[in-house]
Amino acid sequence: MRGPGCRMNVAAVLNGLLVSVLAAVLWKYARLREHAAVVEEELQLSRQSQELSQARIDYHAALRALQEDGTRMVCSGKMHTDRLCRFDYLCYSTEAEEFVFFHSNASVMLPNLGSRRFQPALLDLSSVEDHNTQYFNFLELPAAALKFMPKPVFVPDVALILNRFNPDNLMHIFHDDLLPIFYTMSQYSDLDDEARLVFMEGWNEGTHFDLYRLLSNKQPLLKEQLKNFGKLLCFTKSYVGLSKITTWYQYGFVQPQGPKANILVSGTEIRQFTRFFMDKLNITREEVSENEEYIVVFSRTINRLIINEAELILTFAQEFQMKTIVVSLDEHSFADIVQIISRASMLISIHGAQLVTSLFLPRGAVVVELFPYAVNPEHYTPYKTLASLPGMDLQYVAWQNTKEENSVAFPDRPWDQGGIAHLEQEEQERILKSKEVPRHLCCRNPEWLFRIYQDTKVDIPSLLEVLRQTVKSKPALKKAKPASTVHPGRVREPRCQASVQGSNEAKLTVSWQIPWNLKYLKVREVQYEVWIQEQGENTYMPYILPHQNYTFSENIKPFTTYLVWIRCIFNKTLLGPFADVLACRT
Repeated sequence: MRGPGCRMNVAAVLNGLLVSVLAAVLWKYARLREHAAVVEEELQLSRQSQELSQARIDYHAALRALQEDGTRMVCSGKMHTDRLCRFDYLCYSTEAEEFVFFHSNASVMLPNLGSRRFQPALLDLSSVEDHNTQYFNFLELPAAALKFMPKPVFVPDVALILNRFNPDNLMHIFHDDLLPIFYTMSQYSDLDDEARLVFMEGWNEGTHFDLYRLLSNKQPLLKEQLKNFGKLLCFTKSYVGLSKITTWYQYGFVQPQGPKANILVSGTEIRQFTRFFMDKLNITREEVSENEEYIVVFSRTINRLIINEAELILTFAQEFQMKTIVVSLDEHSFADIVQIISRASMLISIHGAQLVTSLFLPRGAVVVELFPYAVNPEHYTPYKTLASLPGMDLQYVAWQNTKEENSVAFPDRPWDQGGIAHLEQEEQERILKSKEVPRHLCCRNPEWLFRIYQDTKVDIPSLLEVLRQTVKSKPALKKAKPASTVHPGRVREPRCQASVQGSNEAKLTVSWQIPWNLKYLKVREVQYEVWIQEQGENTYMPYILPHQNYTFSENIKPFTTYLVWIRCIFNKTLLGPFADVLACRT
């Protein structure tokens, strides 16, 4: 009989064989996955090549058009920061990684910028203004040089050529890419569902590439993929650059971050975009009755955590007598998140890129943004600015942790996750003692990163107090109707009449008729603004009046000429144009 030691040896041999078999299986599985990934990439490129070739193009006709009929560039915008250009036969050398404009006798370049197109660039390739990594320029060659170059591959699709700014960050994806692409495409009828997006910044697809695919039926192309189609690609028709009219925030490259100085977008345009986006995701925005209203808490699972999240959820459910739903980018599909948020009465989240999903909230909803210790909410307002856009009709609440003991910091993490161990000891101590991150420029301020990546225990009583002071209606957060954005027209038939009462007294009577469009509108409140300026003076006296006829006597002098402007105002904020100025002599 074999002894116990022998049985142990047999078991060890069997275990060793099992480990070997498992290792072989895992190795084979890994190789199969690697092979599958390569096959998938090859299939993807094959599909793209087929897409490009399916739109038939006569190669010789295209080449003749490029060489003889001439290339064309027509640009709009005075400066590179607001310029978009349309090209016929703009080419790209995948070897030199340069765009090329081939000149022939018939080529057109409008406007003729000369050397000004290099000050510093022809245009910005992204919607982020004047960033030195986003500039677009091209080389110039005579069309005759084509004889000595690789055979061009003509791209038949109408293309929109641009840079994504940061496709790994959801705020940047929506604010800097998707919204600007959507509204750039809406400006040109041939940038339709069959247009081809071409991303030239050099990033890989990124986490949310499927969101970009919603903008066109054609698969977007990355810079790295262009070399698979040939050494010289020529886009038969392309638009280059992005409109900036939908951006509302600047990230602090020149001055500390904050709202753009001149915001051109309103909630109306944002909501048109969200309707388009939800349609593409097959999401319908359904009305919610009062007893079905709910609160959404956006949870982070890796960093910047809410330590007492479960307690926060329970308290809010009790306080507002509403169901509370938790969503997470790590555990839910983006379509599911949009579906949930689009019907929510309140969205609560720690400061972070996930809060850009508040643009899908219904009107009347509340956005509650939580800030870690030492991070001043007034210094970081992308989502407050979004919520405050006219027509968004969202209520915004900011709460800041003011108790350092309710924070958990991570000084030993890598620098880009808030670590400060790489800094000099004196600088580490200064940051640890600091009570507030000072205003700063983008993008690697170590004190900002250290504080923003803290985990936070929310002081719930103080949060509820801030919420009670700010929110206009609770606990049933009703959906508001969209505010009217119809502006008044010019007042009609403005007149003035003067009378002199004596050597030192005079009166000036001003009258007018209502704007032509007023009789077709239901407007709650109508007022009129009148400016009166003595000719030759730099100042004027403004008046807000409820009716269409008024006599002024205060500060009106006899034998003097006054200039008078009149305009209509709807609901205190919607201004009409001034009527032609009146010159009135007393």
